[in-house]
Amino acid sequence: MEKLEARIRNHDREIEKMCNFHYQGFVDSITELLKVRGEAQKLKNQVTDTNRKLQNEGKELILAMQELRQCRLQQRNISATVDKLTLCLPVLEMYSKLREQMKSKRHYPALKTLEHLEHTFLPQVSHYRFCKVMVDNIPRLLAGKLKLEFGIGWRFCHSKQPEQKKYFPISHVFHGFFSPFQVPGAQDLVDFSPVYRCLHIYSVLGKEQVSKNTGNKAERKRERILRGLGMPLDPSDAKFRWRFLRFRFFVVEDHILHTTQGLVNRAYIDELWEMALSKTIAALRTHSSYCSDPSLVLDLKNLIVLFADTLQGYGFPVNQLFDMLLEIQDQYSETLLKKWAGVFRNILDSDNYSPIPVSNDDVYRKIVGQFPFQDAELEKQPFPKKFPFSEFVPKVYGQIKEFIYACLKFSEDLHLSSTEVDDMIRKSTNLLLTRTLSNCLQNVIKRKNVGLTELVQIIINTTHLEKSCKFLEEFITNITNVLPETVHTTKLYGTTTFKDARHAAEEEIYTNLNQKIDQFLQLADYDWMAPEPGSRASEYLVDLIGFLRSTFAVFTHLPGKVAQTACMSACKHLSTSLLQLLLEAEVRQLTLGALHQFNLDVEECEQFARSGPVPGFQGDTLQLAFIDLRQLLDLFIQWDWSTYLADYGQPTCKYLRVNPTTALILLEKMRDTSRKNNVFAQFRKNERDKQKLIDTVAKQLRGLINSHHS
Repeated sequence: MEKLEARIRNHDREIEKMCNFHYQGFVDSITELLKVRGEAQKLKNQVTDTNRKLQNEGKELILAMQELRQCRLQQRNISATVDKLTLCLPVLEMYSKLREQMKSKRHYPALKTLEHLEHTFLPQVSHYRFCKVMVDNIPRLLAGKLKLEFGIGWRFCHSKQPEQKKYFPISHVFHGFFSPFQVPGAQDLVDFSPVYRCLHIYSVLGKEQVSKNTGNKAERKRERILRGLGMPLDPSDAKFRWRFLRFRFFVVEDHILHTTQGLVNRAYIDELWEMALSKTIAALRTHSSYCSDPSLVLDLKNLIVLFADTLQGYGFPVNQLFDMLLEIQDQYSETLLKKWAGVFRNILDSDNYSPIPVSNDDVYRKIVGQFPFQDAELEKQPFPKKFPFSEFVPKVYGQIKEFIYACLKFSEDLHLSSTEVDDMIRKSTNLLLTRTLSNCLQNVIKRKNVGLTELVQIIINTTHLEKSCKFLEEFITNITNVLPETVHTTKLYGTTTFKDARHAAEEEIYTNLNQKIDQFLQLADYDWMAPEPGSRASEYLVDLIGFLRSTFAVFTHLPGKVAQTACMSACKHLSTSLLQLLLEAEVRQLTLGALHQFNLDVEECEQFARSGPVPGFQGDTLQLAFIDLRQLLDLFIQWDWSTYLADYGQPTCKYLRVNPTTALILLEKMRDTSRKNNVFAQFRKNERDKQKLIDTVAKQLRGLINSHHS
């Protein structure tokens, strides 16, 4: 105790000396700080004054800059306005010129001006409101010009009858040829008395040849008219119908042929008809291929049918026209498919991919009326309740029926049998299902931002659409009156389409689940050199198991096989990925403590498998996904090499799933750790024995690997 007290006194004296030694320095430092405080206050005041002066002097500069910015903005707006006016003035001048020409009845220059205005000037200013007004006025101006041309064409029929009391309106002829209602014949529409009178006068004077020459000259003129039929056609354009009206003189010639002798030659009429028909068919075939609007193609078909039926009634052969209509039918189907592709895309893009909620019986009956769905259990449930499918199911089903109606419209008046109509509708519907709808569904499934919930709903939706295919069969049968049991009836491929879409969605679910698992595994941060394991499983793995539980809870509405396959696939992928973590080349060393921590994570996975996240698995089927990891970890933790090496290759081997190559890789990692962490291992008998055992086991494992390869 005396020595201790003496030692304490010595330390106290040393501390006192040190304090005395540093005391003066401390006093000097405090003095310097007091001097600096005054200077710092002066510097602060100077900085504050300088900042205030800068703020005051900068206000004027800011105001000047704002004024400059406003002036430049006004200058730019003025320049833009001048440019726009410069662009619009020629259009307005051209339109004014057109109105003046129409007012002064200079129709042909007006037509030229109109064409120049429509194709050259108006496209440059199409986004202005006055341009839209001009575009709306052009059809009326064009209609007036066409009426003038019609009048000129008809006037030659009446020029030899100045005493006629009134002219027959051209609109009656137009609707007479192309209206589906009953109309008077050609002899009721046209006054042939000038022709008969002229023929009688020439006959009395003995100059029948002069009359024939005059008729031939008129026929050559009509032939020149027919040669202009190869121009572009648009069923929505009045010029299109006017070109069909050029054929009206065939009706006149046919009547004159049967009521006179020698004035009209039958062979020449037939030749002229063949030439006109071939040119018309060529023009229609060429330009119908450029038509992308189904309604325009349908208008074209209706006009051709009316034209063909009318001319056929006068004895002209029109079989080529009906053959061409069958070709246009394919074009019509393609335009319908393109249109419905956009319709399906809009439906799928706007869908929320969640079950349809129903709050009352009216809404329930409305949806059941749109889509054939029957579920006794759902009907018994009280409101509010939900349909299992989302909104795109009744919408897609309704659009398929609309497509069938659109196909049926084209087959009307084509003189086709019920079997032919049924075959045409079924083939087009199959194209819609297998190509258009299938592609739209595949695109939605393969989207990058599609989630597991959406994929699950797509599987449910396609299942219900697949069940509705039999109702589509009945719908077509009711329309065409052709029973599906008929020998040559084409079957709908909707079942295959929806099955393929469902399988694609299932594969996408498996892929997405595996990707999510990989994302969680990227968060794994194992300390492979840890001497002791932790008390519980890793946080990333606990989060991963929680994610899998919540995900499989969403799979309750899926078919059991799909949910089971997804669960088994996820567990196998998780097991394989965990094993890869152990065998990574970057993990060069591995301690037994780290292996125990890894074992805790695998036990967490096995606990998840035992909990039955998806019903339907028998026994420990789901746990077998982790059997490779379990046997490998048990082998190393229990250090049971004697059993493994003795029973290797036998069907009843305890470690049957442990590959010797995998075991050797893991053993090498542990041997490197043992060597580096035990510098004095050679002086300890236990460590030397353990090292020898590892070397012996590694040697035997290499022997097993070599014997297996040989």
